[in-house]
Amino acid sequence: MSGREMASGSGTGDDARRPRSVSHRRAGDDVLPVEGRLGSFDRARGWLNSEPLTSNGLRGRVVLVDFWTYTCVNWLRTLPYLRAWHAKYAAHGLTIVGVHTPEFRFERELSNVVARSRALGVDYPIAIDDHYGVWEDFANHYWPALYLADAHGRVRFHHFGEGEYAMTEMAIQQLLVEAGAEVEFDLVDVEPRGLEVAADWASLGSPETYLGYDRAGGFVAETSVPYDRPHVFPPVGPLRRNTWSLEGEWSLTREAVEVTAPGGRLSFAFRARDVNLVAAPAPGHSVPIRVTLDGAPVGIDHGTDVDADGRGAIVAADTLQLVRQSGDVVDRVVQIEFLEAGAAAYCLTFG
Repeated sequence: MSGREMASGSGTGDDARRPRSVSHRRAGDDVLPVEGRLGSFDRARGWLNSEPLTSNGLRGRVVLVDFWTYTCVNWLRTLPYLRAWHAKYAAHGLTIVGVHTPEFRFERELSNVVARSRALGVDYPIAIDDHYGVWEDFANHYWPALYLADAHGRVRFHHFGEGEYAMTEMAIQQLLVEAGAEVEFDLVDVEPRGLEVAADWASLGSPETYLGYDRAGGFVAETSVPYDRPHVFPPVGPLRRNTWSLEGEWSLTREAVEVTAPGGRLSFAFRARDVNLVAAPAPGHSVPIRVTLDGAPVGIDHGTDVDADGRGAIVAADTLQLVRQSGDVVDRVVQIEFLEAGAAAYCLTFG
């Protein structure tokens, strides 16, 4: 899966795998161009971990602005580096500002952002941008998107999507040195786990797939389907790669498919190491699920949010890792059975 541009963009993880002796350059070896002025944070609707910040008030510090939304797996895979850079460089003059601009409606709920940012260890300042004001003032189009400004408020580097971690850190070092800081020129080591582990790009053959009718692709159904009301879906035949189907009683809505009776099944034919599901329970619900691969229990190929029998639960609006294959990546069919009603599935992502 690639980084989102209002849904999708691009990025690779190559720099994270290069030896340091090849990838590292000392600050000053290249001149970072001036790309423009740092955008405004004035239209942020609130702040976490900080008093309100302004572009002018941050003069004198190097500023890394990171646009994110907490269910985006592309952003989750950049998070280990953001945490490490904050820990290493904050005392030397770096301020990271995470601008949380939601994609799905549940990501607009402040309580969800607070809970997930704490669980994920996002300790740097967070601008709440639920009405896209900061996004618009930066003329941004991507999750994740990173903009790096020098101590004079000039944007000197940017990157969209995943990857380029070594290059980004060297740019941070260069701008800190320009501002008069003394920094060590080694690069951070990170140990990502779960959803934060980089995708297996060489084997990845399935794209992020939205399930709501506004942006759905690859949906297979035997007949025309009504929107926004319950409908019983019969089983369909074998699925081709990157197509999906529903079985049981579901309601297709603009953003999601909602299971409206126990036993609803969502099946997807994929080629990837990982399968992740963005889902949310109805208020006050916890919806148990059971995941199979090619009709059998996931076993050792289970993700962090289900056990070897494929059992797990949707307890909060979040991204769940359902599958992480341990062997060769081949074409498979994942099926998610919702054992109770009261959950919405928004999209599937792969890694």
